Amino acid sequence: MLFDTVSLLETVGYVGFFSIIFAESGVLIGFFLPGDSLIFTAGFLASQGIFDIAIILILGFLGAVLGDSFGYAFGKKIGPKLFFKEDSFFFHKKYLDSAKLFYAKHGRQTIILARFVPIVRTFAPILAGVGQMKYSSFLLFNLVGGFIWVFLMALLGYYFGTLIPNADQYILPIVLFILIVSTMPTLIHIWKELRR
Repeated sequence: MLFDTVSLLETVGYVGFFSIIFAESGVLIGFFLPGDSLIFTAGFLASQGIFDIAIILILGFLGAVLGDSFGYAFGKKIGPKLFFKEDSFFFHKKYLDSAKLFYAKHGRQTIILARFVPIVRTFAPILAGVGQMKYSSFLLFNLVGGFIWVFLMALLGYYFGTLIPNADQYILPIVLFILIVSTMPTLIHIWKELRR
């Protein structure tokens, strides 16, 4: 398994948990970090008395919301500069125009739904900034999406740990299952694009 999230969390503690959620939510290089499985595992470890579930919920929520806000600010500041020329080697102005149109039409649901798709959740807030989505709208749906994502995943882990006897025997297979399920939409999309 790529990440033994139990050992990782036991090593990095609350500060590391917050930092990973922050980076995975909106820092460009954080797309490879575990998000869903990390929050689920933190909730599970809270059920075993290793963490406090209230602190996990608060830190996870803050990390998710602040990470997305950082990504949005980065996209808003840097994005237009990247697309300044009509046609540069890597970027085209039409991509900026497309991002603006997309976020004007679908930005709200994208910010919420992207929370549940690895890689996409890292880039969605950056692209919202690039697309100049209105920040008040972005923030509202950032708060809603962050709340649903963190509370759902952490409380699932917490209740799994409290309801199932010897739950620690099943945590690694369940975390692996979460990783597979959460990455399936991205992998399917990539596969379809490659077939074209």
